[in-house]
Amino acid sequence: MCQCNGHARRCRFNLELYKLSGRVSGGVCYNCQHDTTGRYCHYCREGYYRDATKPPNHRKVCKRCDCHPVGSTGKTCNHLSGQCPCKEGVTGLTCNRCARGYQQTRSHVAPCIKVPTNANMIQAESAGGTGGVAGVNGEYKDGAGSQAEEMKKYCGKCKASPKKLNLNKFCMEDYALLAKVIGHDRASQDISTEKFSIERQNEIYKYEINIQTIFKRNPMSGTTSSLLGRGNMMLLVPRKSIECQCPKIKLNKSYLILGRDSEAAPGYLAIGPSSVVLEWKDEWSLRMKRFQRRARKCS
Repeated sequence: MCQCNGHARRCRFNLELYKLSGRVSGGVCYNCQHDTTGRYCHYCREGYYRDATKPPNHRKVCKRCDCHPVGSTGKTCNHLSGQCPCKEGVTGLTCNRCARGYQQTRSHVAPCIKVPTNANMIQAESAGGTGGVAGVNGEYKDGAGSQAEEMKKYCGKCKASPKKLNLNKFCMEDYALLAKVIGHDRASQDISTEKFSIERQNEIYKYEINIQTIFKRNPMSGTTSSLLGRGNMMLLVPRKSIECQCPKIKLNKSYLILGRDSEAAPGYLAIGPSSVVLEWKDEWSLRMKRFQRRARKCS
């Protein structure tokens, strides 16, 4: 008889599992319901965890992780304890508050930073209301309303900009390439940013990318894109853009990147107002070849 804890109606027989169990049981449940998974539907699927107060056969034995979108590094929690993976300096079951010795920032990348060693922690939390702590409802509070409004306005414009790629957009940009993000770090302050046509030029992040394919580059000698080749390069992104998640960049993911030489310092690629960054899809290969063939008609 199937032993699916009441979460599945069907099972199948697996001979290898039957032998491994000492010829006791070879049943494997499938189509587990109620957010369960496993051979006997006895585990909670990804993004859920086991409610210890309910029996294994309860319809609501699995609870959603509910990880905080700012404080956690992902949506998947421990399937037994429900503990979400927190960013540095963040604590709580759902990663919804700063740990002791840390204070809140307005950054989605690093929501909690260490309190300066030359200041008292209590003073740091109360000084001007700019640090703040997580609210009782699990949401991070922002003590500077005007700056929050500024970010909201910026993010609105950022996310409202067109993200679809067409031939006209392909023609307008100086370069188009396929690259994989392999690392990231805060950009050093000695990088020249005088040519950046982006806001808050002194607050940028750098990502190390591995260029895999070049679909287009500016033939004009001396430009950054004219020197592009397969291999590693630095991509500079404004802090505001990272906080607004446009573009939303993840490590070990490949992206189609289009941009202009005028928005980057020599030797770097940079995300600016006209840039397009899209997570790569294999079916785009034919479209890019078509754009390459038609690019000679660009006016």
